[in-house]
Amino acid sequence: MILLRLALASVWSRKGSALLTIMAIAVSVFVLMAVEQVRLQAKNSFGNTVSGIDLIVGARTGDINLLLYSVFRIGHATNNVSWQSYQQFASNPQVAWTIPIALGDSHKGFPVVGTNSNYFTHFNYGNKKPLSFSQGKPFNSTYDVVLGSEVARKLGYPIGHSLELAHGMASTSFSKHTGSPFKTVGILSSTGTPVDQALYVPLAAIDAIHAGWQQGAATPTNRKPEEHKHEHEHEHEHEHEHEDLNGDVSLSAYMVGLKSKLATFTLQRTINNYPEEPLSAILPGVTLSQLWQLMATMENTLRVISLLVLLAAEFGLAAMLLASIRERNREITVLRAIGAPPWLVLLLIQAEAFIITTLGCLLGLALLSAVLAVAAPILADHYGLLISANLLTPTTVILLGLIIASVFIVAFIPSFAAYRQATLKQF
Repeated sequence: MILLRLALASVWSRKGSALLTIMAIAVSVFVLMAVEQVRLQAKNSFGNTVSGIDLIVGARTGDINLLLYSVFRIGHATNNVSWQSYQQFASNPQVAWTIPIALGDSHKGFPVVGTNSNYFTHFNYGNKKPLSFSQGKPFNSTYDVVLGSEVARKLGYPIGHSLELAHGMASTSFSKHTGSPFKTVGILSSTGTPVDQALYVPLAAIDAIHAGWQQGAATPTNRKPEEHKHEHEHEHEHEHEHEDLNGDVSLSAYMVGLKSKLATFTLQRTINNYPEEPLSAILPGVTLSQLWQLMATMENTLRVISLLVLLAAEFGLAAMLLASIRERNREITVLRAIGAPPWLVLLLIQAEAFIITTLGCLLGLALLSAVLAVAAPILADHYGLLISANLLTPTTVILLGLIIASVFIVAFIPSFAAYRQATLKQF
């Protein structure tokens, strides 16, 4: 305790330079912890987006591209999958269930997903957590719509709200599906995944609102609003939607759940070699690993930069302490005069380095926590990334321990200089 009090008094006597050093360490800790926090939680967020899906099937394209547009709603499909090929594989004896996905429409910038009731039954996220409803229920009729939690929160739509869809993914679209309003029947619970950022309608609705459309625009033969209204008054129940779809419907992708995991690679090979049309079948977990391998170079670069920033701050601390040794000749003389051994002087300098580093780390963590508290909603809104402001994780503790240990090593230079100066003073 005496040593700690002496170190605190010594740091306070040089509070100007000590404060600048504390701020330098705080910035370096902020950068290092921010990189690690965002990297780990973004990876967990991506990894938890989908689970329990054995295969994702789409038109022939790259594995990562298929994963991005089918799960994360990033990018676009190179082509669509015909309804006939989907039905053929959906009826395969090895297939337990399928989730069809039709993309291409939007509402106020949010993607619209055409699917069926299997989406709410079999789509899982995290550690096989099923989707649930905070309000309402799944769609049951052609012009029902289910909202993701973020869509409902941002737009403020309650159950029963009427809305229209737009063709394309732009936030402002001049190709709207007028005359066919949808009724909000359900709002999903928050998942922290792209599920929260979309609207969900039956495939029959996608088929109906695009009847007569060619190349993204309505043709003169498109059904009139009155016909849509008439159809809306005589909606079919959702369980019969397959019978309502015409032969021109196509899918962006579909997800597959198998009765046995042993059939995964066999069915994947069959789909990839399908002679009727070029298809790709991917394993979501494997493709997610490929995605993070591509990002490994960027991750490592950011980590190296943050470590160099930290190292520069630590050397700045060592330089500050070393420069102070020459000014502390009287202090060291007094310590030696009252019987302090040279090793105590060495420990005093190390204690000062520990105090400055600890204060810098605490300040850096406080700044990072405040920034994450502000940035977390923005990252969730725009990128679907769920980043927690809680920094009390094992990784954080380990990094802080390594930082303090490295400071003791770097601070040994000025500590040893003080030790040598103390040994020259004999009493």
